[in-house]
Order: sequence, then C-alpha cells, then structure tokens
Amino acid sequence: MLTSRRFVLGVFPAALLVSLICSGSIQYGHADTPIAESAEDVQPVAVGETAPRFTVQTVDEQNFEFDPRKLERPAILISFRGGWCPYCNLHLSELRHVIPQIEELDVDLLFLSGDRSELLYDSLSQETQEDIDGLGYTILSDANAHAAVALGIAFRAPERYLTLLPEHGADIEASSMSRHGVLPVPAVFAVDRQGKVAYSFVNANYKVRLPADELLDVAEKIATP
Repeated sequence: MLTSRRFVLGVFPAALLVSLICSGSIQYGHADTPIAESAEDVQPVAVGETAPRFTVQTVDEQNFEFDPRKLERPAILISFRGGWCPYCNLHLSELRHVIPQIEELDVDLLFLSGDRSELLYDSLSQETQEDIDGLGYTILSDANAHAAVALGIAFRAPERYLTLLPEHGADIEASSMSRHGVLPVPAVFAVDRQGKVAYSFVNANYKVRLPADELLDVAEKIATP
C-alpha cells in the first residue's frame, strides 16, 4: 500500500554520476550519452542500432545480464518508473491481455523497474498485483539506472517533483530516485534475433504508453524469422 512520507533529496555525488555513465555494466549502446536534464532531452537508442548490454537484478537480488549478442529469441524491453507510479500500474494491468499471446510467439518480455529488487512486486498496487498474478511477468530491478542510461532514457527528476510526490502519497523510497534522483522515460524497445533494435516507443509524457494491441503487433513482427 502506498504511504505518504517526505523525502529530502541529497547532493548527487559526481562520482556516482560518472559510475552510472561509465559503468562496466554498460559495455556499448549509449554509454557515452550523459543523463539528460529533462525527459524531453533524452537520446534513446535508435531503431537499427545494436541494443545495449546492461546488468539489472532479479527479485532475488541476483544479477541478470541482458546481452544482445547472446539472445536465444527476440526480446521486448519495457521500462517503467516504479510501483509508486499509477500510470505504470495501469499499463502493466492493461498488458495482461496480450502477455499470453506474446509468450506463444516465443518472444521474451522483460519489464525494467526503477524499484529495488526486493520490492519489485510488493510496490505495485494491490489491483495490479491481482491483475498480473499467474501471468509470469518478469520484472527486473534497474534501481541503479544502468539500463536506463544504456538505453538513453535516463533523466534527472526535478527536486520539486521529488518533494511533491511523497506529499501526494507516492512512496518513492524504494525507487531509483531515492538513490540518485534519476528517472527513466517509460519506453518500449523490441530487439530482434540479431540483437538490433527493431522498434522503439519513447514518449516524454509519462501518461502516454504503448497500447496492448500495438505491443502484440510489435511482438508478431519480431517473431517472424
């Protein structure tokens, strides 16, 4: 359940910023792209480019490496801000209608959340948890923002925004923002068998998400040999 608490953003150390950009978990992709100053300024990896390699964590706090050179099947990456975000919850709930069809296409579907690994599912609203129960959603923690930086969708959240969220009942303590004030622009990237980005959906307006039927269309296209 979401609770209201104040969060005071500390000074973001320069060393942490450098480690996010130059981390060994980001071997290629947009590792040389700095964290954007706003959602409108992000520079996402483009269609036709090789998808980036990055490391995130499972719900059991184990490292999970996404390496486009080693894909056994096409993959779709869906980045969202965290369980505290109502629009993210709505999107995850909507996508339940096409998850079974996508799985039948033999396409991997990976959700990248800004929440810490131990709270990936518990931070979601109760309704969303019930909606996706039993569907095998693979939600991974990008609390260090490694994937967001590699994909070119990381930006600095305004300090006033970070202050207002808890005042409106959003528990962001479990998210990447509590560590370094960085947010991902919600996005969808489809990666084909060759490790290339075949489709991307990135919208600076966090209220706009890719509809479920369009996601299924994307999955069908990359599933075709």
